[in-house]
Amino acid sequence: MFNLLPKDTVFYDLFEGMSNHVVSCTEHLRRAAIDFPAIDAHVARIRAEERTSDDLAHRALERLDRTFITPFDREDIHTLVGELDDIVDTVDALAKRFALYHVKAMEAPFVQQSEVLVQAALALRDAVHRLRKSRKLSQLSDRIIEVHRLENIGDENNHAAISGLFGQCTDPLHVMKWKEFYDMIEGAIDGCEDVCNTLERIVLKNG
Repeated sequence: MFNLLPKDTVFYDLFEGMSNHVVSCTEHLRRAAIDFPAIDAHVARIRAEERTSDDLAHRALERLDRTFITPFDREDIHTLVGELDDIVDTVDALAKRFALYHVKAMEAPFVQQSEVLVQAALALRDAVHRLRKSRKLSQLSDRIIEVHRLENIGDENNHAAISGLFGQCTDPLHVMKWKEFYDMIEGAIDGCEDVCNTLERIVLKNG
C-alpha cells in the first residue's frame, strides 16, 4: 500500500515532469495547426520537449533498475513511463511530417482534433499529479472519465475527417498524407486514454 512505503518522491517527480511535457507538446501542436504555415518555432519547441521527456523516461527506468522498493509495481511503473513517452514521441513525429510531406494548407478538422488532444493532455496531467497522494480511484475518477469522454469525441472527429477525405478529395497523395495525420493525432489521444487506464489499475491495486 502507498502509506506503508518509503516516502521516495523521485518517481512521482518524474511522472509529473513527463506529463507536463505531454501538455506542452500538445499545446505547441495546436498552435502550429492554428498558426500554419508559421510552424517552425512550434516544431522546434516540440522537438526540444521530446528530448527532455526522453531524458526523464531514461532516468525513471534507470532508477527503476536501481531501486529495491518502489511506490507500486515495477511493471506498472515501466508501463506508465512508456505510455507517457509514446504520446510525446507521436506528437513529435507528427509535427515533423508537416515539412517532410510539404503540406501547403491546414485542414480545419485537424485544428479541431488538436484542441481535443490538448484537453485530453490537460486532464491526463491532472490525474498524474493526483497519483502522488491518491488512495482511492474516486480521487482520480473525474479526470479519467474526462479523458475517456474526449477519446470518444476524438474517435468521432477522426471518422468524420477520414470520411471527408475519401468522399471529397480526388488527390490520392493528399488523402494518404492527411489520413496519416489524422490517424497519428487520434493515436496520441488514444495514448492519453492508455495512461489513464494504467493509472486506474495502479490505484485499484494499491489503494
